[in-house]
Amino acid sequence: MSRFRSLLQASVNATKKALTWNVEEWVPPAEKHIFKFNSKEDLKKWHLYSDSEYGGLSSASLEIPDKGDGSDCTGIFSGNLSVDLSEGSKWNISRSGFCGMRSKKFDGFIDLDGYDAIALRLRGDGRCYISTIYTENWVNSPGQSEDNSWQAFVFAPKDSWYTAKIPLARYLPTWRGNVIDVEMEMNPGRVLGMSLSVNAEGGAVGAKSGAGDFRAEIDWIKALRLP
Repeated sequence: MSRFRSLLQASVNATKKALTWNVEEWVPPAEKHIFKFNSKEDLKKWHLYSDSEYGGLSSASLEIPDKGDGSDCTGIFSGNLSVDLSEGSKWNISRSGFCGMRSKKFDGFIDLDGYDAIALRLRGDGRCYISTIYTENWVNSPGQSEDNSWQAFVFAPKDSWYTAKIPLARYLPTWRGNVIDVEMEMNPGRVLGMSLSVNAEGGAVGAKSGAGDFRAEIDWIKALRLP
C-alpha cells in the first residue's frame, strides 16, 4: 500500500509540475517592445502624413539627431500645424491642422493578446497627441479596405520625460478620425500597425492647442501587462 501511495503522490506531483510549466509558457512577458527610436534604421519603419496631402499647409518631420556625446539617441517628431488651405486647392476638406507618423504594416501582424496597455516614453511640448492602433479589418464590411482604427489621447508634458500607459480598453473605434458610436471590441491579437498624430484643435483639457509648432521626442513604444 505504501508503494502505491508513493507512486500516486509522484504522479500528482508530476501533474502539478506539468500544469505549472504550461501556465508559465502561456503567460506572456510583463512587457513587449514594439518600436524603439534609437537609430536611423528604426525610422525606416515609419512614414509621415499631414493635411498637405489634401491642400493643407501643415508639415512634419521625423528624425534621430546624432548627439555626438555617447548618450542614447531618440526620435523627434516635429513640425508646424496650420489651419489654412493652399490657394486654389481642389480638395474640399472639412478640417486641416493635422500631422502624423504611421508605422509601415508589419510583416503579417503582431499578437498583443494577453497585454493590457500600450506604453510610450516621450517628452513633449504640452500638446495632446493621438495614439492609434490599426487592427485587421473585421468590424467593417468586406468591401471596405481600410484597417480598423482605435484611438486614445496621449498628453505629453512639456520638457519632461514621461511614460504614458494607456489601457487598451481606453482605445475607441474610429472612422476617418471620428469616434464610432457603437459598442465594439478590439482584436489585440491581430495588430497591423500604429501611429502617433497631433491636431491643432481638440485633446485633453488644459493641453496646448492651436496652430503653431509641435515637438515630441520618443524613446520607445511597448505593450504592458498591468498588475
